Amino acid sequence: MGAGKSPVMCCACCVDRPADSLPDDIDVLRALASTAIAERDAAIAERDRLIELNERLRRLLRKAQGFEAKSERLAKLHPDQLNLALEDIEQTIAKAEAIEEKTQAVAVVRKRRINRGALPAHLPRIHETVAPADTNCPCCRQPMHVIGEETSERLDVIPAQYQVIVTHRPRLACRACERIVQAPAPEHLIKSGLPTETMVASVLVAKYGWHLPLYRQAKMLAAQGLDLDRSTLAFWVGYAAAELVPLYERLKANLLASAKLAVDETPVPVLDPGRGQTKTGYFWAIARDDRPWSGTDPPAVVYTYAPGRGGEHLDKLLADYRGIVQCDGYAPYKKLPADRITVAFCWSHLRREFFKIAERGDAPIATEAVARIAQIYVVEKDVRGASADARRAVRQARSRPLVDALKMFFEHQLTRLAGGSETAKIIRYGLRHWDGLSRFLDDGRIELDTNIVERSMRPQALTRKNALFAGHDDGAENWAILASLIETAKLSRIDPQAWLADILARLVNLWPNNRLDELLPWTWAAARQQQQRAA
Repeated sequence: MGAGKSPVMCCACCVDRPADSLPDDIDVLRALASTAIAERDAAIAERDRLIELNERLRRLLRKAQGFEAKSERLAKLHPDQLNLALEDIEQTIAKAEAIEEKTQAVAVVRKRRINRGALPAHLPRIHETVAPADTNCPCCRQPMHVIGEETSERLDVIPAQYQVIVTHRPRLACRACERIVQAPAPEHLIKSGLPTETMVASVLVAKYGWHLPLYRQAKMLAAQGLDLDRSTLAFWVGYAAAELVPLYERLKANLLASAKLAVDETPVPVLDPGRGQTKTGYFWAIARDDRPWSGTDPPAVVYTYAPGRGGEHLDKLLADYRGIVQCDGYAPYKKLPADRITVAFCWSHLRREFFKIAERGDAPIATEAVARIAQIYVVEKDVRGASADARRAVRQARSRPLVDALKMFFEHQLTRLAGGSETAKIIRYGLRHWDGLSRFLDDGRIELDTNIVERSMRPQALTRKNALFAGHDDGAENWAILASLIETAKLSRIDPQAWLADILARLVNLWPNNRLDELLPWTWAAARQQQQRAA
C-alpha cells in the first residue's frame, strides 16, 4: 500500500476488522518511531531534490526550445543536432520523474503526465480485461458484481514480419475439345525475382525517406534470417527508379506550371572512379508550398542532379518556367530572364548574416538590424494562412513602413561605418538586393524567405551524411528521382511506402501515361479517402 493512501474497504463488514497490534515496550515504540521519522525525512529530502532538478531541467528545455525557435541561432548548430540535445534533456527529466515516483513517501500534488499525445482513432484496438482471480468478497465470500470500470490505452507495436506470397495459377482443360485455359501471370517489378512491390517500396523509403543505407538494411534483414546482400537491394532500387521516371517527370512538370517556386541548391559528393576520390555534384531543388497564402496547389518538391553549380544548370531547370522564383543571392539567380521570371530574395539569409555579427557582442548596428527584421516577421506571423489579397493589404499597411524605415537605417549607417567593415558589406548586400527583398510587399503569394526549399534540403543532407557519397552520376540521378517522390509524399501527409507500393504495382502493369496525374501523391490520397468513405 503506497504512502498517503487509505485502506480500501470492499464492503461494510470490513469496517470492524481489527488493526495490527503494536509492541507494548515503550523503547521499541520509540525506536520504531525514530526510524519512521528518519525514513520520512530522507524521502522528503530526496523528493525535494528531484523536484528542484526537474525544474532546472524544464528551464533548460524551455531555453533550448527558445533557442530552436530563433532560426538565426541555428547557424552553428544543425537542427537535427539540436533535436538530439532536446531529446537528451527530455529523457533526463523523465528519468528523474520516474525515480521521484519510486522514492517519494508522501503524496505529490503534481499531476502525473500520462500518454503525451492522443492515440489515433484509426488504429485497431485489442481489448483485454484485468479482473480479480477471485470474484467473491474476501470478507463475507458473497459473489461480487460489476459497478463500473476503469479503462486505459497504451500504444503497442507489432514487430516487422516478412511473409512469402505463393501465387498459384491453375490450368483448366476442357474434356470435350481439349482446350487449356490459364490466367495470365501478373507483371512484377522484379521479374522472376524475390520481392513484391511492397518489399521494394520499404527499401526505397528506408534509404531515401529515413536515411538508412542499403548495407545497414541488409544487416537488419539478416537478423530476420533473410540473406540478401547490399548489391541485391541496389538492383531493386535501380529497377524501381527506372519504372518511376515517367511519374517523376510528370511531378516536375506539375511544379513548373506553378505561379511561384522556391529554388535552392546543395552539394552532393559523387564517387569519381577514375581519380579514386569523390567529386562535387549538386542537387538543384524546386519546391512549392501555397498553404501560407491559401493557394490551391498542393506542396511538393523536386530534386534534379547536375554535375556542377553553374548557371547553365539553373537555366536548363527553369528553361520553360514563367512565374516567381524565390531564392538566395547566388549570382545565377540574378541572371534569370526578367521577361518571364520575377525574382524575390530571401530575408532569412540577410538576417542570418547580421545575427552572426550580433551574437559576438558589442555590435549595436547588427543587433538593431536583427530586431527590425524581426518586426517584419511578426507581421508575417499574423497573416499566415490568409488569402494573397489579404496578405498584401496588411503588408502595405504594416510591413511597408517597417521596410522603408529599415532601408533609411541602412543608408544612414553606411555613412558612419568604415567601408571595409563586415557590417557595411552586409548592408551593401541588402541594398543591392532591395528590390527583390521588398517584392513581397506587392504580392501576397511571396514569402519572406525560402524556408520551404531549405527544409526540403535537410533530408538529403541526412541521407548524404549516412551514405557519405553517391556511387556515380547515375546513382545521384536515381537518388534525386526517388527522393523527390518520397519527400512529396511526406509533404502530402501520406505513407510513402503504401503509396509507392501501390503505384509501382500499377506502373509495371502498364498504367497509361495519360493518367499519371492520378498517381501523384495528393490525387492518390484523395482517391483513397473517397474509397474509404464509400466503404
